[in-house]
Amino acid sequence: MTRKISDESVYEIKKILLKSPIVIAGFVGPGLAGPLAVGYIIEKLNMQEIGYLHSKYLPPSTVFIQGRLRHPFRVYSNKKGNICAIICEVTLRADGLYNIASILLDWAQTKGCKELVILDGVASEEHDNQTFCAAEEDLCRIMQDKQISMISQGFITGIPGSILNECIIRKIRAITLLVKASNTKPDPLAAATLIDSLCRVYGFAVDTSELRQQREKIGSDFKELSEKYKEHRQADSGMYM
Repeated sequence: MTRKISDESVYEIKKILLKSPIVIAGFVGPGLAGPLAVGYIIEKLNMQEIGYLHSKYLPPSTVFIQGRLRHPFRVYSNKKGNICAIICEVTLRADGLYNIASILLDWAQTKGCKELVILDGVASEEHDNQTFCAAEEDLCRIMQDKQISMISQGFITGIPGSILNECIIRKIRAITLLVKASNTKPDPLAAATLIDSLCRVYGFAVDTSELRQQREKIGSDFKELSEKYKEHRQADSGMYM
């Protein structure tokens, strides 16, 4: 019997016992820093795809990356079930952001998510190897002890902003880690800085040397996705101010 997919849900394709996981998320933004970082973490931690988000607000498209056909909004888990990763490789419609954020957090709450970390870039002409954070006060203090500076003020828009707003309402511990990233092309160095900072804070073991060494190839592989982001950005001004 074929299972019916709900119109609005995270559809699970593989059952795994999740143990109050930390959830790491990356969405299309400057330098593709978020998706590049999360994709690399997925690969190096041998995470397996466990589901994807199904919503009428996702664009009618699928993703080809390095010759592979993929759903554009996927959920992964490590074997222990204590780390989940969410990666989205398409730009999202503004009128669907609340819906998508709600779907994600409904799912995260049913899995006992203890913390959500969004990895993202801030448009800049040059990456400076520094990581910044935006979170509630207690988390910012922890980050400062790990050489991650707090952003004193500003705006977070797009899907990261929608998710963080929903986390505040639902009292889910959440943070976004930010790095300066190219506004015109994929930025693997920015992604590597995000991963290094994440490892420093949460104790993950992910070596970013390969990501740094293959930055030219990665930039070429993700060029088309970066071009799509630039087109979207022209219609919807930058995510951060």
